[in-house]
Amino acid sequence: MKKSFIYLLVAICILPSCDHKPKRLFEHVVVIGIDGLTSDGLQRAETPVMDELIANGAVKYDVRAVLPTSSAANWGAMIHGVGTEASGITSNKWEPDGQWMQPVVKNKYDRFPNIFNIIREQLPDAEQGAIFHWGGIGKLLQKEVVNCYLKGSSAGETTQLSCDYIVSKKPTFLFIHLDHVDGAGHGFGYKSDEYLKVVANADSLVGRIVESIRQAGMENNTLVMVVSDHGGFLKGHGGESTDECNVPIIYHGNGIKKNYTVQQVVYMYDLGANVAFALNLKVPYAWTGRPSLPAYEGYTEPE
Repeated sequence: MKKSFIYLLVAICILPSCDHKPKRLFEHVVVIGIDGLTSDGLQRAETPVMDELIANGAVKYDVRAVLPTSSAANWGAMIHGVGTEASGITSNKWEPDGQWMQPVVKNKYDRFPNIFNIIREQLPDAEQGAIFHWGGIGKLLQKEVVNCYLKGSSAGETTQLSCDYIVSKKPTFLFIHLDHVDGAGHGFGYKSDEYLKVVANADSLVGRIVESIRQAGMENNTLVMVVSDHGGFLKGHGGESTDECNVPIIYHGNGIKKNYTVQQVVYMYDLGANVAFALNLKVPYAWTGRPSLPAYEGYTEPE
């Protein structure tokens, strides 16, 4: 009897700890945000880099934006994992300390919890950054939780800052924002030839970022997501037309299905959940976003 008890104790001691976390799917996640990129523009413009990412990854052409289809509302939805009614980020006029709709829950920064907060809390030593072209992105997060917080004066400078950061720091998470495609939509129209030329330029910038990931030796363990915040109708956006509400997302990396089109519904606020899933992080109960599992190898489309 005593020997059996001793054997039981030994077995318990050598069992893996219940707190042991399984290896995460990816060591790095890089989100490349192209403001105002339409699915029509992605499919019509000369985009060899993104075409290759799609051929060797997964794509969804009709990700549903949140309303209103403005930039702050939708970039905010992506990093906060919820719609505007929960985060309170309802328009480009939103200010973190303004008299706006209050978020449904607040973290220690007195803000709705976003993916940067989650990474800092659960991976305290992780290198993470936000490098953006449009200044409104900076309002959506707290400088205290990122290692790199930079605003570029142009899409090209923003890209170069991002490439330098990737090569030098090999970040666990990097959020990049490029704004010039949306500028072309407003200036020339979202279906114009001029707009398509700027989409092609954005594709070349994506290529530079992807190459920097290779130079950093991160190619085999990085999830790259290319995302858009809204589409456009004529020369504007903010409304409820299909052209404004449906946008593309690309998933690429080892562990992502190849040449696959995701069938399940994907919402704008699912982006943060995908980052958390890739890095094996818990998400707040208040989040409504969920990872796009069918994009990943080993998962099937839900019925």
